[in-house]
Amino acid sequence: MARKGLIQRERKRQKLEQKYHLIHRSSKKEISKVPSLSEKWKIHGKLQSPPRNSAPTRLHRRCFLTGRPRANYRDFGLSGHILREMVHGCLLMIWQPN
Repeated sequence: MARKGLIQRERKRQKLEQKYHLIHRSSKKEISKVPSLSEKWKIHGKLQSPPRNSAPTRLHRRCFLTGRPRANYRDFGLSGHILREMVHGCLLMIWQPN
């Protein structure tokens, strides 16, 4: 199980990312549309004004049950060893094509 402080830090980053999501997206679109370099620098400065933890690249997926940061499956939101335990315990069914 991950330390609770790390999990709380990740939740705080998720909230910040949601709060500043529109600013990031609109600034990225403006940069691609503006032809002059000086205007691009101004927009880039505006992109750097929100807090660093609001950047989407700082987010990290964690296991829904344990908070483990590694070996996560996006489809299930679980880490590999929890997923394996659930499959062996017949709590989760994995579909296999013929």
